[in-house]
Amino acid sequence: MITSFPPFLIFFIGAALVTVTQGRTRSAVLLAVPVLGALNLMQLADGLQFQIQLFDYTLTLVRVDKLSFLFGLLFHIATLLGIIFALHTDDKLESTSGLIYAGSALGAVFAGDMITLFIFWEVLAVSSAFVILARRTEKSLRAAMRYLIIQVTSGVILLAGVLIWTYQTGSIEFGYIGLDGLASWLIFLAIGIKCCFPFLHNWLTDAYPEASPTGTVFLSAFTTKVAVYALARAFPGTELLVYIGATMAMFPIFFAVIENDLRRVLAYSLINQVGFMVVGIGIGTALAINGAISHAFNDVIFKGLLFMSMGAVLYRTGKINGSDLGGLYKSMPWTTTFCIVGAASISAFPLFSGFVSKSMVMSAALEEGYPIVWLALLFASAGVFHHAGIKIPFFAFFAHDSGIRTKEAPLNMLIAMGIAATLSIFTGVYPWFLYDLLPMPVDYQPYTAAHVLTQMQILLFSALAFVWLQKKGLYPPELPGINIDVEWIYRKALPAVAVWLVSLGAHFRIGSLARVQRWLERTFNQIYRHHGPHGIFARTWATGSAALWTTVMLALYLLFYFSGQMENLLVGF
Repeated sequence: MITSFPPFLIFFIGAALVTVTQGRTRSAVLLAVPVLGALNLMQLADGLQFQIQLFDYTLTLVRVDKLSFLFGLLFHIATLLGIIFALHTDDKLESTSGLIYAGSALGAVFAGDMITLFIFWEVLAVSSAFVILARRTEKSLRAAMRYLIIQVTSGVILLAGVLIWTYQTGSIEFGYIGLDGLASWLIFLAIGIKCCFPFLHNWLTDAYPEASPTGTVFLSAFTTKVAVYALARAFPGTELLVYIGATMAMFPIFFAVIENDLRRVLAYSLINQVGFMVVGIGIGTALAINGAISHAFNDVIFKGLLFMSMGAVLYRTGKINGSDLGGLYKSMPWTTTFCIVGAASISAFPLFSGFVSKSMVMSAALEEGYPIVWLALLFASAGVFHHAGIKIPFFAFFAHDSGIRTKEAPLNMLIAMGIAATLSIFTGVYPWFLYDLLPMPVDYQPYTAAHVLTQMQILLFSALAFVWLQKKGLYPPELPGINIDVEWIYRKALPAVAVWLVSLGAHFRIGSLARVQRWLERTFNQIYRHHGPHGIFARTWATGSAALWTTVMLALYLLFYFSGQMENLLVGF
């Protein structure tokens, strides 16, 4: 009998070892962590394990079922790819925080209760902020601070919801919650922040592109997928998610098309793909849930591949704006090939991974009577082909020749990209291996004539539209600039309002102080006027004169008094 451990523990121990090792030993430790973690994962039996009694509640550190196992396996694969991709670097901060980040993601998806979920939720936030900080630039510092504030806020909202939920139900079990009452809405909002719901999404597009070429690969894999897992666990079948997800799938397209920073394009694309997953969870049927979970699995692989290809470009050229790149296929042919595989996968070309999962969600939308949502997803599919399937490889490796001649990406980067590309093709060609891992039985055939024909029509007309817009000069050009999104509110508007309020308060404070000062001056002047050296109360009066006037006044008083008495006596007679 092989002893098993909580999946996160191996990653945390590995992070501690990374801090005291260096060189090849550190690389060996890094590679060993996801491998040993995967072996440990295979030994975990279904059910509740590693329970701890805390006061009147039982914390469940590990709950294994098909849903948590699939995400656990996915996170091990993503960690291995990220580590291989980063082997050429020797950044202890990024390596350590990356392992803690991955470990906390595992802790969250295997958590059997909401208190354990909250703990890993916060560790996930802090460790990922250090991944951003590891780039050590002024921009990454500012982005990491904004990111941390938003992520910790999500955790505080989650804790408030958990406390109210526990008080109302007496249970801390992390299972189906549904939207019913304040507690459930708070938990829903906390997950929505991490899931990049509309208007809550800019922490991702603000921070991810500021991480290092290797750090962004880690970031793309965990936070949003933990949120997708949490939605699938707590809110399946919540119809509101259908419309939220459809909005998420559409609005990033407009920003991605005009964005110049190609890693920021991929950040918007990440939100777009999460939108498909949210729609599937909201529909809530077996087909829809399976489609959402399988698309999350595929997205981590092909989106990681695209971030790796752009990371390799940034590493070799020091540039990532589409306006600065072009013609790199001559210097980086392997990276170009792997990027095209990632682009084909995210665009859902037949025989690539995106096709076998995205079509499940769209089919479920039609089957359950959401034709408008299906049209929205159809539009989103065409849009993602534009900004990720065409724009990324075209402007980075083709388009105009920028004149940049550089080396191919390092071998470890090529190996990581090669593995991700192979997995993307394998899943697309033989999806039943992934289907067997899904939480519900799969009765779905992706390669029907209708599915293939519909998707190929979308891709063909999208490509024709891109070419026509390019030829007519109507496609948004790749130009340096700043695109205003919702983040403008907390990056510019709110700080400006805060400064204005502070200055306004200072103005009122100064005005109030001036008024008080003037009143005090008038008061002191009056006191001085009467009690000063020349005031009326400070004069010296002669005592004799005072006695004389007192005698006169007394005499007059007595005269009037006795006159009155005499009058009374005469009236009496």
